[in-house]
Amino acid sequence: MDGYLGIIVIVAIVAILAVGGLWLLFRPKAKDLPPAPPAPPQPTAPVTEEPAKAGLGEEDGGTTTTLPPPAPPLEELIKAPEIEVPPPSAGRMVRLRSRLARSQNVLGRGLLELLSRDHLDDEVWDEIEETLITADVGVAPTRAMVEELRTKVKVLGTRTPEEVRKLLREELLAQVAPDLDRTLHTQPHGEKPAVVLVVGVNGTGKTTTTGKLARVLVGDGKKVVLGAADTFRAAATDQLQTWGDRVGAGVVRGPEGGDPASVAFDAVAKGIEEKADTVIIDTAGRLHTKTGLMDELGKVKRVIEKKAAVDEVLLVLDATTGQNGMRQAQVFAEVVNVTGIALTKLDGTAKGGIVISVQRELGVPVKLVGLGEGPDDLAPFDPEVFVDALLGD
Repeated sequence: MDGYLGIIVIVAIVAILAVGGLWLLFRPKAKDLPPAPPAPPQPTAPVTEEPAKAGLGEEDGGTTTTLPPPAPPLEELIKAPEIEVPPPSAGRMVRLRSRLARSQNVLGRGLLELLSRDHLDDEVWDEIEETLITADVGVAPTRAMVEELRTKVKVLGTRTPEEVRKLLREELLAQVAPDLDRTLHTQPHGEKPAVVLVVGVNGTGKTTTTGKLARVLVGDGKKVVLGAADTFRAAATDQLQTWGDRVGAGVVRGPEGGDPASVAFDAVAKGIEEKADTVIIDTAGRLHTKTGLMDELGKVKRVIEKKAAVDEVLLVLDATTGQNGMRQAQVFAEVVNVTGIALTKLDGTAKGGIVISVQRELGVPVKLVGLGEGPDDLAPFDPEVFVDALLGD
């Protein structure tokens, strides 16, 4: 029995070996397998027909690969703002006269119409007085003006339209005070720059006026440094930086809420170091009490004077605020020695008489006027152009 089982095992082994040999003999060849799918085409760089420069000539059949140019450095992509060249100050107010004439037409035309009437009784003179007071000329200047006009009308008797216009022009011009010195003191003295301190309540256009004044001076060929001493408002500092960047004026700024006097001092120091012609300091205007105002502005001025003299203190007033602006002017005049007025938004009000009242009340000339929202709409004040704009052509 054991011999029989052994024979069966041997036969099974032989059968298995036989089957394996037959599979090896008749297995499918590589050529009988289905073809592999083609590989996807690889992108190739564009080539030129020029011979390769790395050791291959035309006879070698070499080619060179044209690669795209490298990307420019990040510094080249971030370009500095283009420096603008503002127009000079000369003739600015003449160029802006049409804007002034449009806003002041009511005042001039109204006065001309009243004075041209055949019979000037008390009622008409009351209307003339009311027209002047409504235009913010002020009560005292209005009464003086009306009295002078009444006297001259009696002397003239019969009046032609040309005579009335000439009469009114002379009187308005006299009230605007053309003989006041309106020179803006921005010339350097020795090795030190002129220093202009810009003061005023926030909302009057103080920082904007500072930036526009920088444009006026740069347009006249001066080198300017700006001091952002309104450290209580980050927006004011950023705004002044933008104004300076546009005309190439250096800007000295400090940390938000920092010491304004320190910023002013550093600005003057930079002006001296860079041999600037003028340093303009924009000050804070959010001080609500006269005591705080006096302390802050007094400190700024004292610290500046350790480096250089303060040549000009410009008070910025909003012409549209009328008599409120007058009260602001009086407070500032009591605190600092104001040397000139910058009257903004004069094109946006029919109350141009504030030019007369502010000068009469403070004894300080209007030196600059804002006649629009454009960057070059700040102009040196010209009394004759102003009066002619009031009366129209």
